[in-house]
Amino acid sequence: MINSTHVSCFILAAYFDTDDLKYIYFMSMMFFYTLIIFSNVLVIVVICVNRSLHEPMYMFLCSLFVNDLYGSTGLFPFLLVQILSDIHTVSVPFCFLQVFCLYTYASVEFTNLAVMSYDRYLAICCPLQYNTRMSSNKVVLLIVVIWLPPFFAVLVTVSLSASLQLCGNSLSKVYCDNFSIVKLACSDTTVNNIYELVAASLTVYAPVSVILYTYMRILKVCFSGSKQTRQKAVSTCTPHLASLLNFSFGVSFEILQSRFNMNSLPSMLQIYLSMYFLTCQPLFNPVMYGLNMSKIRIACKSKLLCLIRKCKK
Repeated sequence: MINSTHVSCFILAAYFDTDDLKYIYFMSMMFFYTLIIFSNVLVIVVICVNRSLHEPMYMFLCSLFVNDLYGSTGLFPFLLVQILSDIHTVSVPFCFLQVFCLYTYASVEFTNLAVMSYDRYLAICCPLQYNTRMSSNKVVLLIVVIWLPPFFAVLVTVSLSASLQLCGNSLSKVYCDNFSIVKLACSDTTVNNIYELVAASLTVYAPVSVILYTYMRILKVCFSGSKQTRQKAVSTCTPHLASLLNFSFGVSFEILQSRFNMNSLPSMLQIYLSMYFLTCQPLFNPVMYGLNMSKIRIACKSKLLCLIRKCKK
């Protein structure tokens, strides 16, 4: 039996020898990471600089983009180093730090999307009361709710996993994953499993339930409301629903791959599916919201034109 305190590193067994192709993979991942940073930072700056965008909906969007940057930073720098490395190992403390970053990213994403759906519910179903019910103090409180509970929930998850006795140190992933670590345990994992169900209920199922409830109410108002109400609902809710579906599919892929034997799938496809929610969502969100929300689209175009003019000078 190997105790987790005696394990100095984890081996990431999902990597395979790519020879000269590793430089192509490196450049591809670097391109995606640069694109994620540029697009998300651009929208964050646009929202912060333009006073016309200092509304609850855009504040929650800003929080979403900050979280996408946070999740990407928890994966891409580590991934880039591992692609170029010949030895795919990671120290135990860093591995648990990455688990903390990636799990909080996923939890915050769901909570953020739930708060955004609540905001849209108030704007569409209670337009006359919106300003009073979504005050600046409430916006601050909701942003705290978006970030703090997921951080505490994941901190407990990581603490429970770090205390387990392990019978190995090989993870069949390209990044550190809590479920893969728990599968290595020799000691009883009942507490971990029960807590994972409770934490998932609070950080995933509860937000999704809020989203479903608010959209049922929004649809009810749309069917009975005017054409203008329907157009408002479609323009503001379409990117939100697309973002939710994209992220939910990505997380579902990861859960299925972690818990079921998918050795019949090609190795590259397994790796892609496991990283989908970490790579596609940060790319998808700024594009989706930037294209569908006219205020953000116009402000981004103006900001980009200013940057281009400065570069020419």
